[in-house]
Amino acid sequence: MVHIYPFAAVRPADGKAQEITAVPYDVVSASEAREIIAVQPLSFLRISRADALLPDSDPYADQVYSLSRQIFDEYLTDKVIIQESDPALYVYRVLHDGRSYTGLSCCVDAREYKSGIIHKHELTRYDKEEDRTRHIDAMNANTGPVVLLHLKNEDVATLLQKGTAGAPLMEVTAANGSIHQIFAIRDPDQIQILAKAFGEIPALYIADGHHRCKSALNVAERRIERGISIPEETWHVMGVVFAEDEVKVHGYSRLLTSLGEYTPQTFLTALRAVATVTPFDGVEPSAYSITPKQKKGELHVFHLYLEGRWYECAIQISGAVSRIDSLDVSVLQDQVLVPFLGITDSRGDARLQYLGGARPIRDLMAKVDSGEYVAAIAMQPVDVQTVCAIADDGGIMPPKSTWFEPKLLSGLLVHLLE
Repeated sequence: MVHIYPFAAVRPADGKAQEITAVPYDVVSASEAREIIAVQPLSFLRISRADALLPDSDPYADQVYSLSRQIFDEYLTDKVIIQESDPALYVYRVLHDGRSYTGLSCCVDAREYKSGIIHKHELTRYDKEEDRTRHIDAMNANTGPVVLLHLKNEDVATLLQKGTAGAPLMEVTAANGSIHQIFAIRDPDQIQILAKAFGEIPALYIADGHHRCKSALNVAERRIERGISIPEETWHVMGVVFAEDEVKVHGYSRLLTSLGEYTPQTFLTALRAVATVTPFDGVEPSAYSITPKQKKGELHVFHLYLEGRWYECAIQISGAVSRIDSLDVSVLQDQVLVPFLGITDSRGDARLQYLGGARPIRDLMAKVDSGEYVAAIAMQPVDVQTVCAIADDGGIMPPKSTWFEPKLLSGLLVHLLE
């Protein structure tokens, strides 16, 4: 049984949302954040990535986190951002590339993450987890949402559709052209009806924000360990919850800095020992994915870009393996990257890099054509049902297995822990 909670959001003052909202903290580097702040002086990146304002400091220094809080407090004092007077739920809708994605911005319970009602499918990294723990603790707030999924539910879908009937509370256009809208649900009866509908849902699944979710739990537990009496609100974590059919999954591409002892031609020869390797012409550089010519349901398929040419690589599916072992990324790792290139640590080996997101194929090709990388591998997306099934089994997917859309903006809604 899932619990959701309304919250009195801190949000941009009327007319300020376009100036404030920003991409999530973890999709830009400090230098990229500085460039954005230079042209968008009120950008929420000043709060979510204050290290960008202190280029000569350790990004994990205490002053970075205190500066985040200082700027947030200044925004409140100057009424650049304001707090809603009463708790509410918020419908978050994204319009992009001819389709819409509609979810509910609410709070969930960090204890349900610990108990397993909120399912994870990725491991967290200690450094990233500790960074967000210190950020949330210093801010006394969740400044970015955890993106969560639930299995399709018609009652919830109908209620959210009704929630978008009026004018949005806020609307902004992101750099990629996507339109982000927030609709407030303030009626206590409607809030109760939605809470009851979610109470019929057995589990939620983290799509994006494993570190934010675990870090929020850390803050509550560490405060208790320090003898601090925390209010119920501190256990609540801000999220945006989407139905499984309200998101899109993209493949997460791989980039190789070296082929080790192989030349491009000898690597292709070695690869043919485990895969069918066929030159693949006609790739559309502006497309966001490559459609296989071979039937994917019967084969593991990925596309290799090497020396200016694409190849379709197909490996026969083995029936007697786990869901995780049957993922294309697992097969690539186990049958190609480990035996041929010796890349055993897919998280830490510098020879293996990743390019995620809804990006045109030409971005991947440019990384190789420039000489920065020697080869690129475009992966097929994993379907949402497989992600949820693995999470139900308690499984952990390989690193960089999925890239979920939509990517939500930071700064539209903030949840205070007290």
